[in-house]
Amino acid sequence: MAKTATFGVLHLGTSFGVTFALTGNVAVAGAVTFVEPLVNTVMHHFFDKYWEHPRLRALRQAMSRRNPAATSASAAVPAISA
Repeated sequence: MAKTATFGVLHLGTSFGVTFALTGNVAVAGAVTFVEPLVNTVMHHFFDKYWEHPRLRALRQAMSRRNPAATSASAAVPAISA
């Protein structure tokens, strides 16, 4: 839990810093810092809700049958040649 809380604080600091650097406005940076995580949380709810939708699940399964190498963990890691 400490790691998660620390990451949350880091995320908020990064959000504020980037927004302030782009706008130079403390009020805008503060608003974005707290609005963005709220919007992200709501989006994540719907993402999770529809991720397991039967049509999407069928599409993912069909895609994995077409190209099984694309879904394996080893395909995501390029081979290192000496």
